[in-house]
Amino acid sequence: MDISIKSALPEQQKSACVVLGVFERRKLSSSAEKMDKACNGQLTKILKSGDMDGKAGQSLMLHHVDGSACERILLVGCGREKDFSESAYRKTLKTASEALLKSGARDAVSFLTELNIGEHGSGWKIRQAVEIIEHSRYRADHLKSEKDNAPALRKIIFTIPGARELKTAKQGLAIGRAIAAGSALARELGNLPGNICTPTYLAAQATKLAKQSSKLKVRALGQKQMETLGMGALLSVAKGSRQPPKLIEMNYQGGKKTDKPIVLVGKGITFDSGGISIKPSAAMDEMKFDMCGAAGVIGAMAAVAELKLPLNVIAIIPSCENLPDGAASKPGDIVTSMSGQTIEVLNTDAEGRLILCDALTYSEKFKPRAVIDVATLTGACVIALGKHASGLLSNDDRLAHSLLDAGNDSGDRAWQMPLWEEYQEQLKSNFADVANIGGREAGTITAACFLSRFSKKFKWAHLDIAGVAWESGSNKGATGRPVALLTQYLLNQCGKSYQLP
Repeated sequence: MDISIKSALPEQQKSACVVLGVFERRKLSSSAEKMDKACNGQLTKILKSGDMDGKAGQSLMLHHVDGSACERILLVGCGREKDFSESAYRKTLKTASEALLKSGARDAVSFLTELNIGEHGSGWKIRQAVEIIEHSRYRADHLKSEKDNAPALRKIIFTIPGARELKTAKQGLAIGRAIAAGSALARELGNLPGNICTPTYLAAQATKLAKQSSKLKVRALGQKQMETLGMGALLSVAKGSRQPPKLIEMNYQGGKKTDKPIVLVGKGITFDSGGISIKPSAAMDEMKFDMCGAAGVIGAMAAVAELKLPLNVIAIIPSCENLPDGAASKPGDIVTSMSGQTIEVLNTDAEGRLILCDALTYSEKFKPRAVIDVATLTGACVIALGKHASGLLSNDDRLAHSLLDAGNDSGDRAWQMPLWEEYQEQLKSNFADVANIGGREAGTITAACFLSRFSKKFKWAHLDIAGVAWESGSNKGATGRPVALLTQYLLNQCGKSYQLP
């Protein structure tokens, strides 16, 4: 989509659609007031007729209003003005995007980016607007013989109050585009079926991404190389599949050679049947989404490369399938991880932590500044936090707070859960150093406790995205989370020049 920025007056726009905000009790925003004045009070008269009150989620499309230069005016409800927050602004943008994309307008000028949201300036507001319109435009129809009806909208202009805000607005546009593209890539990888998106396919997509950036190098370790490294935990999961496992390493060098890297680890189970501890058949198709941690990390790396961030960032993606087979791991098997710790596999459906633990040990070689793993790890996290927040656990409070701040800044939020030593008791095994499950209680926490045993040599955080990585039902599909959170965290590590007012 063609997205641009300009300073403009609403009544002078000769576009297919002008987008304006209305607060509750039919209170026009400042831009809407200017349009209303040019239209001799027509907007006020229409609103008084009762078609719209300005509540959040409402929209009203008007055609050929006398006094306006545009074909359509889209009025969007913003809710109560005194309660107009960041989340309310995002909801307003989503409502506007959906209405625009359903309309026949080929171009639009949106004045919603001039609404006041606390201390946020044009850069932040433009970024949010770009991410939301691009998210709304996404269609998962690449494998359909007949494509979904494409929206007519091809061009949109977001406005700013004046030229002095142009520089920060352009920065917001660039960041918004990069995150939107990374999120779309993550969604596309997540939505692909397991017969296409295999570990080999993931490695190929990472390699394809590297060809677009001179700062990004990719290599993929195969089974023999992982055997040499002693990755017995990861390889135990892959035993039941005919697809060869991969350990994908994406190395972005945007900082100095001496700078310690930030390492992102993404769970890449391209299909999870549960193995011998097989899952119920209902909704098992959604287990193609079990590689959304990997997809999110790849999407974040795409955003980093596009923005050319002055950081060293490494992505490690352990990838395989988890299937039942005569060679598959059995409950009660004991495997030896790369760290040398032995693991009793009490449930083969707790496989994500088995591939992640070897990837975490592998991360030690980079002497990382911090390691963040991302995984659709536990159903318990869905029960605890629903679809609104990722679960966050960490062995370093400063790292945890940085990720929480990034989540709040981006709207891709997380919630910290405890990682107390008391929970480690649940992972005791009579026959090995550790069991791979800790019982029904505190499942998200005990999963993170397991990973913490392989993360003692560096600052580490774990994001359980099981509740936020995809939606079910009629809107089934990957969400692209947590690309925005991860990218915001990395932006925050780059200094004030990368912060949007």
